[in-house]
Order: sequence, then C-alpha cells, then structure tokens
Amino acid sequence: MSKVFKKTSGNGHIALYLGKRDFVDHVDSVEVVDGVIKVDPCGLNGRKVFAYLACAFRYGSDDLDVIGLSFRRDIWIQRVQVYPPTGANATKTPMQESLMKKVGEQGCPFSFQMPLNLPCSVSLQPGPNDAGKACGVDFEVKGYIANEADSADEVIDKKDTCRLMIRKIQFAPANNKAGPKADKAKKFRMTDKPVTLEASLEKEIYYHGDPISVKVKINNETTKVVKKIKVSVEQLTSVMLYSADTYSKTVCSEEFGETINANATLEKSFQITPLLANNKEKQGLSVDGRLKDEDTHLASTTLSQGEKEMQGILISYKVKVNILVSGGGLLGGLSGSDVTVALPLTLMSPKPAEVADISIEAMEV
Repeated sequence: MSKVFKKTSGNGHIALYLGKRDFVDHVDSVEVVDGVIKVDPCGLNGRKVFAYLACAFRYGSDDLDVIGLSFRRDIWIQRVQVYPPTGANATKTPMQESLMKKVGEQGCPFSFQMPLNLPCSVSLQPGPNDAGKACGVDFEVKGYIANEADSADEVIDKKDTCRLMIRKIQFAPANNKAGPKADKAKKFRMTDKPVTLEASLEKEIYYHGDPISVKVKINNETTKVVKKIKVSVEQLTSVMLYSADTYSKTVCSEEFGETINANATLEKSFQITPLLANNKEKQGLSVDGRLKDEDTHLASTTLSQGEKEMQGILISYKVKVNILVSGGGLLGGLSGSDVTVALPLTLMSPKPAEVADISIEAMEV
C-alpha cells in the first residue's frame, strides 16, 4: 500500500496530490503522470490555476546563482489549465478517482503524457564539500496560480505555488538474452603465434547488487607468460546538451593472480560486483535519481528506441578484461604488454510486483 503525496501552497489556496512519485518508462510507452489539485476559489482573485510538468538538467547548485544566471536548462515542459476546468480531462483515471475521494468536490484532475525521448532521473554524485541540490536530470510537477499559463510579464509569487519532485525510471526487461562475447588475438615480438583472449557474460542484463560472472578463456601459444588478469566495470555517462560529451569512471576493478605459462590455456569464470557503497567518494559518478535523502544505487543503463535524439544524461556500462603478458629472457617484465577486450553490460533494477491499491493517507512532502 503506497501513500498519497500532498504539497500545499504557502497561502493554502491550492494543494497538489499525487498517488505515486515514480513513473515507469517502458521504452515504447511512458506511464501517464496523473494527479489532482485541490482549489479554493475564494483565494484566486479572478486568476486561474495551472499545472506543469518539467524535465530539466541542473548543472549547478541554486546557491551559485549570484549574478542572475540560471544553472538549470529545461529539456521539456508541458502546461495545462486545471481551474476553471476546460473539459480536457473529463475522463478520470483510476488513480484520479481514488485521489478525488480524498480531495472532494474542490479537486481538479490533470494529466501529462511524457514523450519517449526524455531521459530518466539521474543525479551526479556530489563531492564531500558540495552543498545544495545535486546536478543531474530531474522531473517536477508544479501547481500555480496565475493569470496566464506562461507569461514573461507575470511574476508568480512563491506562496502561489506547490510542487513535488517525481522520478522517471526504467526497469529491466523480463526477457533476459544470452550475454555478449568478445575476443582478441595479439602477436608479440620474437614470436610467430598469438595470445588469444576471449571473454563472455552469462546473460545480457544484470541487476544492481548481483555479482557479474565473466567467463574468460586464454590460449597462450607464445613463449611468454600471462601473469595477471584484471576484470573491471566502467560507467559511461553521456551528457547530451549543447554538445555531446562522454566520460567514464571505473566502478569496480579486481585483479586475479592467475599464471598461464607458455603454450598453455586457461578457462575460468571470475565474479565482480559493482556497488555504489564502494564508490561513495567518486565525485561526478552517476546514480539513479533520489527523492530527499533516501538510498539509491548506481545509475541504471538507459534504454531507448534510438529513433529520436535524447537530451540529458544517458548511461551505459562495459566490462573490460585485461591480461598482462610478460616478456621472457633478459628483459623480463620490462618488455611486458597487455591484451584487452570489452563487453557491453546492461545494469538495471528488476521490475517490482505491481501495487494493487493505494492508501488515502495523505503525506505532506
């Protein structure tokens, strides 16, 4: 049983009600954001009541705004008039019907349909001394009192607004396919035959917190010795705004002291588990969007249809397997080299059991 989330304006003339704050992106469709605003007409003074849903990229804290610059870029905004009613929301959703039982006759329903090319809620992990809201992509539902829905000449008083942060999230698809495979053969000086490295994952999708099993095959046909195997997971964050920038951070890395002598082979599985708990000090690491101070985890892989360009923050992962091949003879380890292969990794959360009903116990947030 989930709770109803409520936020009241400073003057008490409007109150925003939502039945949930997580809305699921199924890749080919997105859940409708539906809610109710309770309106006291006596406090409007002839003005109207509007609701808006905004997806924005925040690239600086509000406390940095000292010269009138905004450190927030709106990616997508939609506004609707909720009072006086326009008849656009004549048919109520089941969620709105439940909320109306709590709100009563003063309730005005609204709904938004997000497009498919919006990113999911993502935050960039702040540094130890950073204050204010974290950078990243967030979604906000706001109710406000105004003469017009969006007028550059009208200043909306803060006490005439009420807002709630929501999240747009994705869950792992139910059909988990076979994992990817990659291989690479490399020749070295003073030898005609190569070292061949092959790596594969058992499945395509792994859940947050689950160990990732990486199967490694090494065929050493040289006179050299493979002295070390390193398995790591890298998070790739692509920031798609004014330009496309991608940076990577290693979120998990382990070394295994396996030795593969000349003309020998190895076939073995290695397990590693990327966890946010082991990366708390890494500034700029992408994590799934959070509400207030609740726990979260590493940002989930972004799934998209690939048809429309998506702005905001896009997340992907890869598993890298690296082996160190040391040279023999007089030079020893000084003439060593390495072989590396990379595998795409999908890291997400499983879809939870559906919530059958909602509680009409209001919760001020």
